[in-house]
Amino acid sequence: MANLNIDSVKERTFDAIVIGSGISGGWAAKELTGKGLKTLVLERGRDVKHIIDYPTTNKYPWEFEHRGEMPLAVREENPIVSRCYAFHEDAAHFFVKDKEHPYIQEKPFDWIRGYQVGGKSLLWARQTQRWSDFDFEGPARDGFAVDWPIRYKDIAPWYSYVEKFAGISGNKDGIPELPDGEFLPGFPLNTVENYFSKHVKSKYQNRHVISARCAHISKPEPIHLEQGRVQCQKRVLCQRGCPFGGYFSSNASTLPWAQKSGNLTLRPFSVVQSIIYDDQKGKATGVRIIDTNTKEEIEYYARIIFVNASAINTNLILLNSKSSRFPNGFGNDSGVLGKYVAFHLYTASINAEVDGFKDMTTEGRNPAGGGYIPRFRNVYKQDTNFLRGYASGFGAYRSSGSHAEGIGAGFKEALGKVELGPWYVGSHMMGETIPKESNYVKLDDTQKDAWGIPQLRISVDYDDNDEKMRTDYVEQISEMFTTAGFKNISVNKTVGKAPGLDIHEMGGARMGLDPKTSVLNKWNQVHAAPNVFVTDGACMTSTSCQNPSLTYMAFTARSVDYAVSEMNKGNL
Repeated sequence: MANLNIDSVKERTFDAIVIGSGISGGWAAKELTGKGLKTLVLERGRDVKHIIDYPTTNKYPWEFEHRGEMPLAVREENPIVSRCYAFHEDAAHFFVKDKEHPYIQEKPFDWIRGYQVGGKSLLWARQTQRWSDFDFEGPARDGFAVDWPIRYKDIAPWYSYVEKFAGISGNKDGIPELPDGEFLPGFPLNTVENYFSKHVKSKYQNRHVISARCAHISKPEPIHLEQGRVQCQKRVLCQRGCPFGGYFSSNASTLPWAQKSGNLTLRPFSVVQSIIYDDQKGKATGVRIIDTNTKEEIEYYARIIFVNASAINTNLILLNSKSSRFPNGFGNDSGVLGKYVAFHLYTASINAEVDGFKDMTTEGRNPAGGGYIPRFRNVYKQDTNFLRGYASGFGAYRSSGSHAEGIGAGFKEALGKVELGPWYVGSHMMGETIPKESNYVKLDDTQKDAWGIPQLRISVDYDDNDEKMRTDYVEQISEMFTTAGFKNISVNKTVGKAPGLDIHEMGGARMGLDPKTSVLNKWNQVHAAPNVFVTDGACMTSTSCQNPSLTYMAFTARSVDYAVSEMNKGNL
């Protein structure tokens, strides 16, 4: 019996464990297996294999029972996830329904999740911008949160590393506050977007309208073909899963690459209950999971552990990983675990009508979504009554329609005559929120989920800085639209919209220089348990206003390189 037990433990022992298979978890798997480590990837949801498990990817609109819309009964049963822009009939199977993993909202918060292999990398908006030193130096300069333990020079080579593999399309724009990257050809702006870009450049100093940078393969390099991925077909049906691998996802890219190494073991249906800490050894020794099918509790062991469960679930796991050494949560000597959660501000949009350009229209679709306006407030100096700033999306399209008149053959003929209408433009804000101690997540004392794990209490809200930033966005973009000659400008302030729908939650296990005020060091290591790394959104000290996923990828590749180096030196 003893030998059987030893064999069982041996079978459950790996060089590395990765918790989560989304964007950062996929990168951890790729890097660890590529460096020769036998790696176990734990995913709480079901398996989703590239191409095989994209059931709607090639469906026509009329093949959906409800023509793509979710039935009223489903929306009423799922008020939270139904507010997500991509929760429709073609992608609903990739979203967690409200009752499947309940949580407690001390303040309204829409927690959008994707529990399957690949996580939300199947659903993300694929916008990819680098941070600059203006972002990494923000807390130190502006006096909020704590100082980042790194600067742009530390992460820049890792941005390049992941960009080349993932496939990022964009242009060399030469903007200091938005560093250029290793780009495939950018998707061009259309005629109205290009007009607005030229107008802004001539009218305003240090303001830019550029082609949005995105994780789509505009022109494949050999490394993408080696992954089995080809050029983006511009279908813009990405939330269904892309059979071409035209956009970056764990399913199309990093996980198959890790699988080819022969060093990957992928275990879906595995809810991580906690990280195991050995008081005598003074380090983490493994992970305890609940099998979602059998409800069996199983332990797996490894020398190093990467926690990439997505920001809020990573906080949940760390908070629930209690021991005599860490009675308040794993690595929580500072007491800040679960606190200083932040997000992005998507609470305003602006639309307008465009005169002219009637001799031009568009052909096809732009997977990048159009243009992007990098942050221009409080960059080189503090020039407003609020901290930090906002970026903006920008796009233009020409309306069209047909006359549904007549009956029979006449009606059919009328429908076939498409008439072009005026051009319209639109913009939405993406602002940087300030991490605050009062924005937190914590475990509930009594309520548990289906796996016996405490439910999470979320208390996250807007503040006065957010309101001032939104007001400025509306004023500045409205003025830019007005000076460009756009008409009938309309402003939509989404009053009452809860945080969370940005799906850019960050923080709770922040990086920092001082173990007394942070959870992680400059290598994304838990200060008090150096063989545990956190490289998803939970690690973020502040949020900037760029889309965060590219930064998670770079952090992960950098941290794995360091971790393996330390292992080879015998330090881990």
